[in-house]
Amino acid sequence: MLYLWRRSQVPIKQPIKISRIDNLIIFLICILISIISSYKSLLGSPLNISDIFSWFFTFTEALISSGILILVSKKENPTISSRQIILLITLLLAVQALKLALPSRISPLSMIIPPALIISQGMGSITALAWVSIASLIWPDPAVTISNNLFFILLVCASVVSLLGGRIRSRAQLLQLSIFVPIGSFLSQWILIGKDKISFIDKQDIFFSNGDIFSDSLLLALVMLFTLLFMPIFESIFGLLTKARLLELADKEKPLIRRLSFEAPGTFEHTLLICGLAEEATRMIGGDIDLIKTGALYHDVGKLHAPNWFIENQDGSKNPHDEIDDPIKSAEVLQAHVDEGLKYARKNRLPKLIANFIPEHQGTLKMGYFFQKAKEKNLDIDENHFRYKGPIPQSKETAILMLADGCEAALRAMNIDASDKEALRTISKIIYSRQNDGQLDDSNLSKGEIFLIKRAFLNVWKRIRHRRIQYPTSKNNTFS
Repeated sequence: MLYLWRRSQVPIKQPIKISRIDNLIIFLICILISIISSYKSLLGSPLNISDIFSWFFTFTEALISSGILILVSKKENPTISSRQIILLITLLLAVQALKLALPSRISPLSMIIPPALIISQGMGSITALAWVSIASLIWPDPAVTISNNLFFILLVCASVVSLLGGRIRSRAQLLQLSIFVPIGSFLSQWILIGKDKISFIDKQDIFFSNGDIFSDSLLLALVMLFTLLFMPIFESIFGLLTKARLLELADKEKPLIRRLSFEAPGTFEHTLLICGLAEEATRMIGGDIDLIKTGALYHDVGKLHAPNWFIENQDGSKNPHDEIDDPIKSAEVLQAHVDEGLKYARKNRLPKLIANFIPEHQGTLKMGYFFQKAKEKNLDIDENHFRYKGPIPQSKETAILMLADGCEAALRAMNIDASDKEALRTISKIIYSRQNDGQLDDSNLSKGEIFLIKRAFLNVWKRIRHRRIQYPTSKNNTFS
């Protein structure tokens, strides 16, 4: 019954398709992980049936674990790209190789915790926890053993990094985590393992003294700091969109946003109002607030190619659409703001998840005004010529932005004396029209979430329609 209820509420989100060549690369890396994790079992001489069975069991365990890790990452984030999956399993391969190459030189803490930070920031906490579990349990060399206390500390520290890493929203907080986790591991080892394992001086190789508590913690701090230093490179190469990166892009002093505020001030004001609606709705349904806040800022940057062709940027003078008096060409101008927006996104190296807001916030909606104009002129037209090229929203966040874009103008145009019921009726009408047109089919929004979105839009409208008192003024005095 629970399964049927969920099916009736939320459409199943299909994972993004991965090309055959990428699947082959991923499979080969998984095979390498399995070989590295198991080949030690075949080095004994002479070999017997039990050795071969042990090798086959370890090989299969590593291969299945890699597959489970990929499935978990796809389940947490259906839009995960092949590059990110390759990064995920390459980090596992690198850790397995380090376990063989430097088992007595590098602490397990320094091997496993820094990659967990990268994964949690870019792919989510659940994926990071799954990666930590697999990397901690599969050790290629049976001769290398970890004490129970150290293994416990490793799991606790890595779990803390995985959980907090997925929520941290700034580089400063990441720096704090990179300092406090090594300190926490040092104190934990001091309490659980013993003071006799600490040596602060007389160490020729202070960073690579596996077994020494101080050296292990110092190396962990150093590796985590280097991880933070190279995080922007990982973000760029593998398309990771971290919380910190989103907040940096949402800075209104970014060149593209500044251009929008100067060259298309009406569009910029419209964008800020949509941000308020979309952010409140996303918060209401538990979506990614940072993603939609940033995506909303960039969704209309394509209007920079011809700001005066859009009514919000016109100063009351002649409308260019009236001058050309051609609904088909006007429709082409509207479509151009999506096409040009994608060009701006590529030129400014916006992440794909942000660039997706540009076409998906319009979906395949009909340009109703110009379609009606064409019908009035009795033009022989196809309705598809007056629809945006799409695609329709592929995520909850882009769908919410589409709904906010449609509701913003209607709510702002309402009379200040309008009742809440009238506003809710207007919101429901717009959202229903989008649903009826099939625009929300791929968004994964449930019926309950759509209800919450309506309430969120209503709450924002109630906040922004406040009255102001008309204060009396005189020749020499004004009142505030």
